[in-house]
Order: sequence, then structure tokens, then C-alpha cells
Amino acid sequence: MASDIPDISLNNGISIPQVGLGVFQIPPDQTRAATALAIELGYRHIDTAQLYGNEAGVGEAVRESGIDRSEFFVTSKLNNGAHAYADALAAFDQTLATLDIGYLDLFLIHWPLPTIGDFVETWRAMEEIYRGGKVRAIGVSNFQTHHLDRILTECTIVPAVNQIEVNPHLTNEKVRSYDVEHGIATEAWSPIARGRVLDEPAIVAIAQRVGRSPAQVTLRWHVQRGDIIFPKSVHAVRLRENLELFDFELTDDDLAAISALNRDQRTGPDPDAFARLPS
Repeated sequence: MASDIPDISLNNGISIPQVGLGVFQIPPDQTRAATALAIELGYRHIDTAQLYGNEAGVGEAVRESGIDRSEFFVTSKLNNGAHAYADALAAFDQTLATLDIGYLDLFLIHWPLPTIGDFVETWRAMEEIYRGGKVRAIGVSNFQTHHLDRILTECTIVPAVNQIEVNPHLTNEKVRSYDVEHGIATEAWSPIARGRVLDEPAIVAIAQRVGRSPAQVTLRWHVQRGDIIFPKSVHAVRLRENLELFDFELTDDDLAAISALNRDQRTGPDPDAFARLPS
């Protein structure tokens, strides 16, 4: 199954599987088992974060899998309270120690937090981390175009990835287009809008016609648009279903009908306003 998942080439030449497992909101004591199940089903791309508190479980599952480390693509993200230059360096070292898998494939600034600090300083720390050789790529998460403008103007390394909320209710075309223009891959979190899009008549009708679930149709919409996705589940049936996206296609009319559901409606915070630090 892993061999069926296409890779996306990032701007520094490394490849990332287009579909992976997200472990957001999986409790730490369940993460190892959920990740191990996903690995057994063919997942090789796993997305975690310092803020989730479950990096250790991801690392355990990878180490215990018996599969060579090079077969995996593991992402984590910088915690919101570690944006100062020295704090970011130390936080990355802690993630390496917690995961205990030798190196990291992708490290992201989780939120820009523009109202409480200077994310440009944070990005310069990310550049130093990248130059240290213990991470294969660096990127950002939840960055708007004006945040990216500052990174591209004031810093040296173009982010490899921008992980943003994207789904049929929030197509986020302005940021996605900016990413394409500047060679930044778009990763879509909340790809089914926490289930809110699954009852949309347009999606249900397409699902009935192609013989797939509304979730699969929505995820296929992402895939055909070029998004990298990592839906979360701890259930074998859904984990398997979320990989079965590459033996059917949506028509151009299908893609347009799903995109037309856009409401510019978020399920998560506004990146320009979000400033809550973790406790």
C-alpha cells in the first residue's frame, strides 16, 4: 500500500508521501498503538508536533516497526512558547531526543504568533537548525501570505512547506496560489473540516456515483489539487480507507463542484489573531 502513495518533491529536492497519518488529539498513551497500526497498513508519513505531547509514541512505533528509518517521513512542529532564537534551538534538540529516531524529516514553525513576537527571528533559528543537518527540510504552518513575504524578504531559505487549514469550506486559494508561485508545498490540515463537509449534497452525490465514501471523495479532491494530507484516525477501517485514494479519479466538474462549497469558514483559529501560548 505504501508504494501506491505518490511522493511530492519539495523545493530542496527531498520527497514527501502525499498522504500520511496526523496524530493531532490522539492521547499520548494511545499514540504508539495508533501509529503502529497505521504503519502496519502502509503509512510511512507521520505528522506530529511538540504541542500535541505525543512525539514519544510516534518515535516508539517507528523504532519498533522493524522497518528501516529511511522509509519514514516524520514531521514535528515548534511549540508556541519556544519562538525566541535560543529557545527554538533547544526545543528542536528536545524533539530529537523525545522521538529518538536519529533525525527529523521536516520541522515547522507551528503558528506565526504575529501579535506577540517576531517570527523572522524564529525562522532564522530554523535556518540554523537546518544547517546543522539533523533535519532534512524546514517549513512553516498557518502562515498567511504577508507572513511569508517577510520570510522571503528578510531571510535566506524559502520554506519547503506551508501547512495550512484547507478543506471544501475553506479552499484558502490565496495562500495556496502564493505557495505554488514561490515553490512552497501546501499541506492541508483539517482536510474534511472535522467532518462538517461530509453531508454536503454535492459531495454525497459524487460519492454515490463513484462508489466511494464522502471522506474519500473529499480527500481525493485534495490529492488532485496537489495538497499533501494527513487525516487523523485510530480505527483500522478508516485508516485503510484514507489510503484508498489512488484507484479512482474525480472529473473537472467534480473538482469544481467541491471547490464551489467554499465559505471561507475556518474550523481552527485565524493565524493573524491567534496568540494563545500553551500552559
